[in-house]
Amino acid sequence: MQPGQAVIMEGELEKRSDNLLQFWRKKLCVLTKESLSLFPDAQKKSKCKELKFQSIKKVDCVERTGKYIYFTIVTTDNKEIDFRCLDQSAWNAAITLALIEFQNKAAVQSFRSQQGTNTRVAPCV
Repeated sequence: MQPGQAVIMEGELEKRSDNLLQFWRKKLCVLTKESLSLFPDAQKKSKCKELKFQSIKKVDCVERTGKYIYFTIVTTDNKEIDFRCLDQSAWNAAITLALIEFQNKAAVQSFRSQQGTNTRVAPCV
């Protein structure tokens, strides 16, 4: 996470481990316009794992059970990272909206660079 980035959402998510037993591990997460950062401890003292939106393809497989919402982040290299959050926290929606905004801005920038600097495009709201 870059210093000075505006925080959209901060709180606890659970990430399923990659090992054979696939335990759910609590992570302190910070969502910004550029990435989702995962800290192993609540004090943010340990090094975080940062999932930059440029390397995320989509948020997928949303399933709701009584207590949790389960969802998967799919990276551009097709790696799947499983998460769950409490039903009322709406982490999946916040991540999806931030990712869509990031992808839309990237698409507009790409379009502008292909069309040249003289073309005017209405800004995204």
